Amino acid sequence: MTTTLLQFDFPFDGPFGAGMTEALGGLAHDIAGEAGLIWKIWTENEAERRAGGIYLFADAASAERYRAKHEARLAGFGITGIVAKSFSVNGDLSAITRAPL
Repeated sequence: MTTTLLQFDFPFDGPFGAGMTEALGGLAHDIAGEAGLIWKIWTENEAERRAGGIYLFADAASAERYRAKHEARLAGFGITGIVAKSFSVNGDLSAITRAPL
């Protein structure tokens, strides 16, 4: 299996922590149903006013499809300065360093 890592980072005015969990729980459930998604780690940095996530997809096509969808969703929320990057995962080396693949 060739997995693809997708990373999003963008300016975010909050809420953070428990407030983020409460406000974005519905979105989290929606994202959990994305085709090809294996897992997502939610990221937040209140001091720098940034948020995002690191996603693992089963394949590049699923990651690219989600990337386009999520960029459009964020833009719809008025978020600009979105940074999205895709990476192929080296499964052999990642297994040595205990990656949860």
